[in-house]
This record gives sequence, structure tokens and C-alpha cells, in this order.
Amino acid sequence: EFEAGISKNGQTREHALLAYTLGVKQLIVGVNKMDSTEPPYSKARFEEITKEVSGYIKKVGYNPKSVAFVPISGWHGDNMLETSTNMDWFKGWSIERKEGNASGKTLFEALDSILPPTRPTDKPLRLPLQDVYKIGGIGTVPVGRVETGILKPGMVVTFSPASISTEVKSVEMHHEALSEALPGDNVGFNVKNISVKDIKRGMVAGDSKNDPPKQANHFTAQVIVLNHPGQIHAGYAPVLDCHTAHIACKFEELKEKIDRRSGKK
Repeated sequence: EFEAGISKNGQTREHALLAYTLGVKQLIVGVNKMDSTEPPYSKARFEEITKEVSGYIKKVGYNPKSVAFVPISGWHGDNMLETSTNMDWFKGWSIERKEGNASGKTLFEALDSILPPTRPTDKPLRLPLQDVYKIGGIGTVPVGRVETGILKPGMVVTFSPASISTEVKSVEMHHEALSEALPGDNVGFNVKNISVKDIKRGMVAGDSKNDPPKQANHFTAQVIVLNHPGQIHAGYAPVLDCHTAHIACKFEELKEKIDRRSGKK
């Protein structure tokens, strides 16, 4: 299974590249099914996999010294919560990073060593709409996740690209009223004097008084090609998925190509 995952189009490769591309900075490698190696719980097999995955994630952009490699068996529970007696050869994982080094023996400890990301509450509000509902006795309720900033009742928000502004009457999460919603919160909020037909999935809500989102007809993007059967050139017209928006676009001009392994243009 490992060989299939690490092969040219394998999922191990794709997931590592996707994680890095999407901005995931911290990584843990759990080497699973150690009970199924030949012989079971083989140190040599673990070291072989660690070496190969280290080499690949380094090419992707991760520093292997900051990544915990843990030999585990999910089926039997080895090294999941408690140290396994089946792998006495494993002396534990250790990682080096500028925020402080960490070490441990189990997957649970590795998960515990992850540094929680800071919530971007100081940035202007951005809330991509996932859906818009009409609820009897309440009115129009857009639903979405706060990406940046803070959403509060009484705020005036602007929906882009519709350029419609309105006051937020109330904010709810899991049927509980909130005095404020922070990044990461999935919320529904009731808005005044707007029909369900006026706003839709893919639009973005922002604070009317603090850098509200604006429509853009052009933008410059850095695109990482994971896999593509044809050629990408000026005039290429793919569908763009951005947060909850799903829209056709056209590549106007290719400005430069960068070799990701060498960083050279």
C-alpha cells in the first residue's frame, strides 16, 4: 500500500502536495499498519518509509526535521495513546522548530504538540456565503463561515459582487445567539430588507465601514499544477472554485513559470 501511495500519482504524494499548497504548515506522518509488516512491527520497514517520505516532503517544501514520524497500528492501538511494547526499538519522535522543540512517543502526543493557528480577527471581515435561507417569522438568513474579521449584530455588511448593504439583526451558531462571530465559526445571520433572490452562494459579506470586499474582473494568481492532461496557455478557460464561488474564467496571460523544485523561473 505504501508503494502505491508514494508512486507518481499516488495519494500520499498528492495529499502532501495539496496540504503544502493550501498553506498547511505543520505535518505529522503516522506510519500505520505496523502489525502487517514482514516481520510484524519491523524497524527496517519503518525506517525505509521514513526515509522515502522525508525525501518527498522535503521536495514539496516541508522541513523533515519539523515533522514527527510515528510508527502505529490503528487496528491494535500501538503507539496511538500509549507507548507500544511491540516496538521497543522506537525511542520516540522529536521535532525542531523556531517556536520551540518538542518530543514524545505516541501519535496523541504528536497531535498535542501542534501549535494552534492564530485567528485573524484583526483583518477586515470576509464571510463567503454557503447558502441563503428564507425562514418563516425571521426572514432572510445567509449562512457561511467567518474567514477573517468579526461579525456582530448591529453591523452594516456589504455583499459583493451584488453591492448590496444591510444591517445584521442577529447572529446564531448551532441555534444559539452570539454577540460576535470569529474566524472559523459557521454561522447564520439575519439581515434586514433583503430578499433571498438578491444574494446567493459564492457571494462574500464584509464590513461596509472597513474595507468591504469588491468585485474584480482581473487578478494575478500563482497557480500550482498538480496534474493536467493537456496544455495550459493564454486563452485557457477553466472553472474557478474560490471559497464557495464556482465560476468560469479565462487565463489572459502566463507571466512566468517557476520550477518548484529549484525555485528558478
